[in-house]
Formats: sequence, C-alpha cells, structure tokens
Amino acid sequence: MRIIGIRQTSPERFSLEMSGGSEIRTTLEVVTDMYLRSDMELSDKELEAVKTASRYSLCKARAIRLINQQAMSKKGLRDKLTEKGEEPEDAEKAADWLEAMGLLSDAAFGGMVVRHYAAKGYGAGRIRNELFRRGVPKELWDDALSEMPVQDDAIDKFVRSRLTDPSDRAQIKKVTDGLVRRGYSWGEIKEALERFKAELEEGEWTEQ
Repeated sequence: MRIIGIRQTSPERFSLEMSGGSEIRTTLEVVTDMYLRSDMELSDKELEAVKTASRYSLCKARAIRLINQQAMSKKGLRDKLTEKGEEPEDAEKAADWLEAMGLLSDAAFGGMVVRHYAAKGYGAGRIRNELFRRGVPKELWDDALSEMPVQDDAIDKFVRSRLTDPSDRAQIKKVTDGLVRRGYSWGEIKEALERFKAELEEGEWTEQ
C-alpha cells in the first residue's frame, strides 16, 4: 500500500490518501513520529502500525477535549470515550496517559464532587452515591469525604424551612423522608429535630 497524498484537515489533523482510494484519518503527532510522506510504500505490518497509532492519537485528542469540557474520573472518561466509538484499549491507554501527565486525578475529582454536593446541602449518604455514579474508586471515598464540612447548618436550614409544628407527625415524617433522600443518617436527622425543638422552646421561654 502506498501513501499518494497527505492532506491537512485542521492544525493537528491530517488525512492520508492511500492507493486504492482509501483514506486514513490521523494526526500531526503520527505524521511526524512515523515520518510519513507522500509516495511512501507501506508493508501490511507498517500499514497496520499507522492505523493503530492514528486511532490511539485521535483517541487521546478526544480525551483532552472531553476533560477540558467537563471534569470527570478515569472511569467516567473511559466510558465516555467508548460511548463515542473509541476502542476500549485506546480509551484505557488515553486515561492512563492523562493521569501520568497530571491532567486526570480520581482523588482530586472525588474531592471536587464532595465539595460540590456538600455546598448544595446534601449529606454523606447521597454524596457516596454520587461518587459511585461518577466512577470514583471506592478506596478514595474516605479521603474525599474528609473534605466535607459539618452539615449542621444545612440540615437545620432544611428543617426550619419545612417544619412548623414539631408535634405534627405527618410533617416530621415528610421532613425526615426529605433528609433521608438528601443522604443524611438517622442520627443526624434526630439531632437536627432535637435542635429545632430546643430552638422553639427557647423562643417560647424568651417571650414569657
């Protein structure tokens, strides 16, 4: 097989026009690293090497675009790449390459997830679900959750906004269910309800 022309399609992208009318999409990295040129004859082995290198180089370029658009875990990136048609092996290598370059970190991403959802008022249970859903390895969860601030203010704000009568069991159940959905433990919910009741009693005492 012979390369009959090399056409630049963008600053970093090229198309190799092959004898027989086929084309190979590739990158500047592959063209320069493999010293590709017009009228270059390729054996079957060399042709396969060009195709393999081109596929992986294009996958790396897509991986960079994806993490520039949105922070994600290694698993999230691998899944996204394969969803877009990249080979699983290339997706794995691209994620490892970005990690080695310091551009992808599950630990840093896990901390960001914790801070984001804690700021939205969610508890540790809900945040663990988000860490799982976003592909953060379980062995990193404890370190990530160590960055979580105390959530008493968030729980208390939720209770005050929804509970007007602490003796109304229907209200208490509705508030409790809401806090459970937000990822708070029974212990945290009980303490929040007790704080709310104490605040009301203190308010009544002050008025007397």
